[in-house]
Amino acid sequence: MRQHEDDAPPAAALLEGLRTVRGLTEALARPLSAEDQQAQSMPDASPTKWHLAHTTWFFERLVLVDHAGATPFDARFDVLFNSYYEALGPRHPRPRRGLLTRPSLDVVLRWRAHVDAALGDLLARDALPPRARALVELGLHHEQQHQELLLTDAKHLLAQSPLAPAYAPARRDPPADPPPLAWHAHPGGAVEVGAPARGGFSFDNERPRHAVLLRPFRLASRPVTNAEFLAFVDDGGYARPGLWLSDGWAVVQERGWEAPLHWRRHGGGWQEFTLAGLEPLQLAAPVTHVSYYEADAYARWAGRRLPLEAEWEVFAARAPRDEAGLLDPDRLHPRPCPAGAQGPAQLLGDVWEWTASAYAPYPGFRPAEGAVAEYNGKFMVSQLVLRGGSCATPRGHARATYRNFFPPDARWQFSGVRLAEDAA
Repeated sequence: MRQHEDDAPPAAALLEGLRTVRGLTEALARPLSAEDQQAQSMPDASPTKWHLAHTTWFFERLVLVDHAGATPFDARFDVLFNSYYEALGPRHPRPRRGLLTRPSLDVVLRWRAHVDAALGDLLARDALPPRARALVELGLHHEQQHQELLLTDAKHLLAQSPLAPAYAPARRDPPADPPPLAWHAHPGGAVEVGAPARGGFSFDNERPRHAVLLRPFRLASRPVTNAEFLAFVDDGGYARPGLWLSDGWAVVQERGWEAPLHWRRHGGGWQEFTLAGLEPLQLAAPVTHVSYYEADAYARWAGRRLPLEAEWEVFAARAPRDEAGLLDPDRLHPRPCPAGAQGPAQLLGDVWEWTASAYAPYPGFRPAEGAVAEYNGKFMVSQLVLRGGSCATPRGHARATYRNFFPPDARWQFSGVRLAEDAA
């Protein structure tokens, strides 16, 4: 949310954004059957229907009810589709969202249309004050986050079926060797990181902009590929406790990990479950669906380390903006690194990149006012930061200062690895 409400975008821009973002969410849900949209594969994931409903609840509850005096479509939905806002009342338990067979998908879609019409009318008449317009903008970025979750949660769900069903067909690049791994040096010293107070949208956890002191380091030119990670697997990486953090080794043993999530042995090789179904493992593509523990173990095996988030940001901040690796409904999978890529490539999109930085508040952090104070600040413990966006991140949503965060054992997101090393 913008730090200064008088910097809120004009109503006309928000109206266009509302139509585009809300339309994309429904388009992403459309390939899934009503049965697909009801199911929940694990406590960390949510049904597609819940994503459709929760994002609608956000706009209705935080904008229409609180700032326009609207009557809720159905007041009982508050307890069903509030995610984690303690200030807004009780919530249905997250692990049991798949049991919410009512309201039906048809009712949820009618509710979405009702809220869209009401909010669209207010924006068309420019009838919302700056505070409410800032909340609409936050709601649009919030919905883009749920678009990515919708895809990764659906992928995890479909992967549970012995049929390995496809979400949708996808375009793939012809096989090609990735460019050799190279290293880009930075002299270190004092650098500025974080989002500015004005000049565009940012989440509160991206602010304030502040100085960080870095030692000289080098950043890898591209993410680690499936072929490179396969060498770690073939070298017994998942069976060597000396490569793993203690908690990570315990997770490997408890859950029987032997490869990234969605890799499957096939004959003498590997297949990968994708949103297009089972496919031969693309050796040139970035490895994905690995946890922080796996990323850290691979880095140690390779004689390198994971970058600090500030190290990652100083390169991303000066790189040309390239959204080719972000959400493309015809691809929905990380691309191999383009031949001839200059500078650290694929910083934006393809795979989220684990960093060695704990998710903590920046110096001087202040959460937003009101219920949205719970949006990011309450999670600033026991999580690790990821940077860059993925092939499921909507275009226009990712940026150099964006801080994603997940627990270190999470691997159902499109998360990958970029290496770093000390320069001295």
